[in-house]
Amino acid sequence: MTEGYAGDLTPQQAWELLAAHDDAVLVDVRTTAEWAYVGVPDITCLGRETEFVEWVSFPDGSSNPHFVDDVREAGVTPGDGRPVVFLCRSGQRSISAAKAATAAGLGPAYNVLEGFEGGLDDAGHRGGGGWRAAGLPWKQS
Repeated sequence: MTEGYAGDLTPQQAWELLAAHDDAVLVDVRTTAEWAYVGVPDITCLGRETEFVEWVSFPDGSSNPHFVDDVREAGVTPGDGRPVVFLCRSGQRSISAAKAATAAGLGPAYNVLEGFEGGLDDAGHRGGGGWRAAGLPWKQS
């Protein structure tokens, strides 16, 4: 166990966990703008939908004071043992989300390393890492 949550997963490991556990939940904690303009992970081929719960709000970046309650509304309840996989843009906000879920008794809670888009490259661009770059299913509106 990583400090405060179940651990970090590569995007491929996250996919494998989601595929192996019918009760596992994928929670995308990015903002509404990121979901709309960048794209979202698509797990419909696994018979489930991605849950969308902002960790911070767009455009002001304020913390979501109802985050844990929103995750519960997505069907995750304390003590149910359902794996919860948190994903953000680059794997940073999702660490905090996994820690908050764990503190609330949800999970085991995991963080997806590199998130959806990965970190910045030498030119200051994202997209060379993460869920999309790993070739995992995603869609764009």
